[in-house]
Amino acid sequence: LSVAGDRDAGDTVRDANVTAVAALANILKSSLGPQGLDKMLVDDMGDVTITNDGATILKQLEVEHPAAKVLVELSNLQDQEVGDGTTSVVIIAAELLKRANDLVKCHIHPTSVIAGYRLAMKESVKFIQQNLAVKVEALGVETLTQVARTSLASKLLGAEQDFFCQMVVDAMQSVKTTGSFSRY
Repeated sequence: LSVAGDRDAGDTVRDANVTAVAALANILKSSLGPQGLDKMLVDDMGDVTITNDGATILKQLEVEHPAAKVLVELSNLQDQEVGDGTTSVVIIAAELLKRANDLVKCHIHPTSVIAGYRLAMKESVKFIQQNLAVKVEALGVETLTQVARTSLASKLLGAEQDFFCQMVVDAMQSVKTTGSFSRY
């Protein structure tokens, strides 16, 4: 920090973080979902990329704000671990941060907000396990193929989509482990 530099703290920094993260989420919002729009990105060399993939869009941006960089990294991790949901994870994280900031402005201590978010996560996982999770055996091959096709639809597979769908279904059926969510 230079001698003549400014230093921000507290509410100002928190608000700036929320604003930066919200700006990043706003860039991605219009590309979300089945009616999502493609973005046309032009790099320094004039090369054009057309995509609606959140990770691809964020990789092309030159993000400087530290909080926004965290979301870019979150999107990259989502892409590496799952291969999909990169836009959703950024939009959800931005909204959670915005709501947390609103709670802190209402004089709720940040540790209480964090504890509330952790409890909400545990309850959400429990609800999903009890009410939404379906055993793979109960679905059948056709349903699994449709699920795979939906997930792979955002990828550029073209004529090879059926091949990859079958590969995904075969992989799912070969591992069929009962996942434990107890770590949450």
